[in-house]
Amino acid sequence: MPRFSVIVPVYKVQAYLHACLESVLGQSFTDLELIAVDDASPDACGAIIDEHAAHDARVKAVHLKENVGLGPARNAGMAHATGEYLIFLDSDDTLTPGALHAISDRLKETDGPDVLIYDYARTFWSGEAVRNQYAALLTEEGRAPFRLIDRPGLLRLLMVAWNKAYRRDFIEREGFTFPPGLYEDTPWTAPVLMKADAIATLDRVCVHYLQRRRGSILRTTTRRHFEIFDQYERVFAFLDEHPELSAAWRPVLFRKMVDHLSAVFTKRDRLPRGSRAEFLRRARSHYRRYRVPGPRPRARARVRHGLVRLGTHRTYRTLWAALRFRSRAKRYATTAHRRAKDAVLQLHYRVQLRLPLRADRAVFSSYWGRGYGCNPGALEAAMREHAPHMRTAWIADPSHHHTLPTATRRLCPGTAAYWTALARSKYLVNNVDFDRRLVKRPGQIMIQTQHGTPLKLMGLDLQDRPAAARGMDFAALLRNADKWDYVLSANRHSTLVWERVFPASFTTLEYGYPRNDIYQRASTADVARHRESLGIPRGAVAILYAPTLRDYRHSQLRSLDLERILRGLGPRYVILTRAHHSYEAPLAPSSDRLIDVSHHPNVETLCLASDALVTDYSSLMFDYANLDRPVVLYATDWEAYEAARGTYFDVREFPPGVIARSEDELTDIFATGHWRGSRSAQLRAAFRDRFCVYDDGRAAERVVRHVVLGEAGGLPSVAPLADRHPAPAAGVADVPLPRADAFPPTPRC
Repeated sequence: MPRFSVIVPVYKVQAYLHACLESVLGQSFTDLELIAVDDASPDACGAIIDEHAAHDARVKAVHLKENVGLGPARNAGMAHATGEYLIFLDSDDTLTPGALHAISDRLKETDGPDVLIYDYARTFWSGEAVRNQYAALLTEEGRAPFRLIDRPGLLRLLMVAWNKAYRRDFIEREGFTFPPGLYEDTPWTAPVLMKADAIATLDRVCVHYLQRRRGSILRTTTRRHFEIFDQYERVFAFLDEHPELSAAWRPVLFRKMVDHLSAVFTKRDRLPRGSRAEFLRRARSHYRRYRVPGPRPRARARVRHGLVRLGTHRTYRTLWAALRFRSRAKRYATTAHRRAKDAVLQLHYRVQLRLPLRADRAVFSSYWGRGYGCNPGALEAAMREHAPHMRTAWIADPSHHHTLPTATRRLCPGTAAYWTALARSKYLVNNVDFDRRLVKRPGQIMIQTQHGTPLKLMGLDLQDRPAAARGMDFAALLRNADKWDYVLSANRHSTLVWERVFPASFTTLEYGYPRNDIYQRASTADVARHRESLGIPRGAVAILYAPTLRDYRHSQLRSLDLERILRGLGPRYVILTRAHHSYEAPLAPSSDRLIDVSHHPNVETLCLASDALVTDYSSLMFDYANLDRPVVLYATDWEAYEAARGTYFDVREFPPGVIARSEDELTDIFATGHWRGSRSAQLRAAFRDRFCVYDDGRAAERVVRHVVLGEAGGLPSVAPLADRHPAPAAGVADVPLPRADAFPPTPRC
């Protein structure tokens, strides 16, 4: 029995079918059968299916003698399925790389539920990818598996069959099949979810849902849209057959029906000319037939419900016109107020641009106004130390002003003071980009500090990575790069990447990253103070766990059971968990030995306080290596990460330390001491030789002396790695190293 039966109904999609089938057969998870159902397609689809079946034994070719439609074609595929779970995929859509591995892993984590719901992204001919707007409903937080009554909001998701994996014996036991006609997913999805005793969610984009410019039946003008009434009759007939479900779900499905009917009606290109009044009359009949008491809908929904309840075209036109007038009036008033305010501020900015530059002023910001820190923070402090005549200001949202030192002026984005500072300060420093409306004046100097050594693809290299580059304006990216005078680089690798992916006329300063200076300057007392402030017990071994962003996920990947790891390691160990700043939720709830530091303002402090770093593909590993402390890579989804984001090199081939490929192996690496053994030290030394050459504690000073003081010819020389003395770790002095014979016969890398 294969793990998955992937069923693909096929009709008139010869241009898309290769990509669809290859997205399944090319999965890293191979325990599957692919059932391709040729629904008597008049083009080359049947031949394409046969070609794949001839080359791959996992493909079952099913040819129907006549065209039966999507629903019955899926039923034909189910009749040939032998897998433990059924997965449906439309023949112009594709599975994302690593999707089946992620689905299988989540099924194991949740004890094999009846239904697993996963996410999708709409992909357009332009290359744009837009994630499902209700992705937050697929959170993996809370108890799992569960029943629909525990999370009824899941019915707000698109009523489709292809964003779920179904346990086959559950489907067969309940006798579920697809009906004929359009909107066939509605009488399938709702009953399946209502009857399932165990449901789980996977917060990961597993399907790319192609938005074809032409050819989708649901976007054509046809009387077949009237078939939606038959589908809802089937839904309510199912409820009549299952009275135990009716009381809870009839009001919910009634509201969903009304919303669905009004959505079809209000799409101007759906119903043929002359049929709209008839559609409304049928909708009114369904409204009266299936109406049940329930909570009053929201204001906008009340209009839709009124439209369907009254069922007259003239009434609809009157209601819709009134609603549009009200909405537009409110929108225009809000827009007019905002534009008037912006116009006044921009006029102020234009006046300030005509006034002289202030050579003793510098403006700093980082991470889109999130607060003081990173390379700009280290440069601001160095500027006050080495160029005391300079007056500095920092742009941050008011909620982050508490992170700013008292010696620098606070600026709120969008205020008159903000625009004045941008117009008249000679030095502009950021690790991202300033406001796109900023005008770079002659004589102004902009320093782009960057915020890490690039492992993942950046800049123009993202043009063929729609999941990672969604919404990115590459022309605007280059216009911003044209404003940069200097770009900071920590190593030769970074220099080569920055100059290629941001092709502009800036000067690269290969001086090291200022934010890493603290690792060479901090003392043992500083480390002890940071540990105490974080609540790390004296003598404990503190592991900093900091995974990176997944572009294909809405929430942070939670692949580690951190409490279980701590139980396996014993009371001596503490884990500091830091979620990526793009995610709001912590990696795990805090406890005595599991400390959430996701919102700590300074990651350098966390690195100093820890004894080892566990990460996956985060650029933090390059900075942490400057401490010459152990790094362990937990790399379990490299193929998916590489496919979605792309990388400049395979970090598994050149790691900063030993590699764990499972939770048990990670625990074993710490329990046996391999995390700080000789192999770990060898790997770290080679990594530091390549990426940490310039981070000797004086990077910020070199930048200030070169750019601000004009001392480019006499900068401090770079101290060799052998002569550096980074801040020592505090919690590993008496943790024994493993015996030489304790090492496995093959390295863990």
